[in-house]
Amino acid sequence: MQKKGIAHLPLHGGHPPSWLFTRMIKLAGVISQATIEEYGTDEFLNRISNPFYFQALSCVLGFDWHSSGTTTTTCAALKSALLGGNQGVLVLGGKGKHSRKTPQEIEEALDVFTIHSSQGEKLILSSKLTAKIDNSCIQDGYQLYQHSFFLNENGNWAVVQQGMNQKNNYARRYHWLGSLVEDYLEEPHSAISCDQKELETLDMTSKFSKNTRDISVDLICDGPRHLQKYFKNKNSQSLLTDFTIPPKKLDMPAHHPVLDMDLSSKDFEVLEKAWQIQPENYEELIMLQGMGPKKIRALALISDLIYGEPASWEDPVKYSFTHGGKDGFPYPVDRKTYDNSIHTLQDALDNSKLDSKIRLNALKRLDDFLKVN
Repeated sequence: MQKKGIAHLPLHGGHPPSWLFTRMIKLAGVISQATIEEYGTDEFLNRISNPFYFQALSCVLGFDWHSSGTTTTTCAALKSALLGGNQGVLVLGGKGKHSRKTPQEIEEALDVFTIHSSQGEKLILSSKLTAKIDNSCIQDGYQLYQHSFFLNENGNWAVVQQGMNQKNNYARRYHWLGSLVEDYLEEPHSAISCDQKELETLDMTSKFSKNTRDISVDLICDGPRHLQKYFKNKNSQSLLTDFTIPPKKLDMPAHHPVLDMDLSSKDFEVLEKAWQIQPENYEELIMLQGMGPKKIRALALISDLIYGEPASWEDPVKYSFTHGGKDGFPYPVDRKTYDNSIHTLQDALDNSKLDSKIRLNALKRLDDFLKVN
């Protein structure tokens, strides 16, 4: 799987005023139309999945370029602007309760674009998998609350979704591009952008977690009852910390919360049901009902405890919009990709049918964004 990027943004509440959002919808529609007419709908999805382009687009639309609202508001504006699918692209899902409507909206979109129903099942699975992976397989402390599924007339897709971290008041944005799908669970990132790096992140999509993924499936298929012996009874629950673990045996950060976790009898019931189903691979395992972050984490820990196969605990972040980053680690910036994103956005504005004053103001906002970055 090729995930195009992740972005960290300060978590801000509130909504743009109605007059501003109305203008954003109009501007988003004009830019989208110019881009699609010039480059096609597949390239439009490629641009949306590029975190640099998306951030610059949000700025041009007139929203605070460095807040969590850039994601939710920009996606909402694009959804309204592209409503009906006349441009060959639809935006499905959205923030909060709207995200849960994505499968239904995908089914409705099949009729708009005359896409076969068999492909619809795959599209719905893609939507669910991208959310599951970013919410449960990459445990970085960000809880998803927004999921936008971009679908074009060819049946190709992109996903822009966002999670919030209430502890540090930041939001993290994730980009996916469906046409680059090879494996949902093996090194999915091609560009990840953020302003800070989490010190302790379970990344089950890392290539270094492959053996852990395989062992997790084996642990379930062998029957989860034997796993209970690795926990000490505590009101029908168990704690891994009650065992004497040799120093450095667990290849993960010291004092990580996973060491203090417990599994209830209900958690083991979920594992029992998973055993009855006998998932063939890790993708099937994580998509089983009730298989959330807690149980995914527990299986990863036991994999290390029993077999000495540690998962990756490194945050898969690579890029930042700002220079330096809060904790000072270097960010490689793909300047060629960045410059190309800006150029195509400027080109779309120049070729649009916007009023000259509106177009110049949009270009000025883009210029201001570039000066900051």
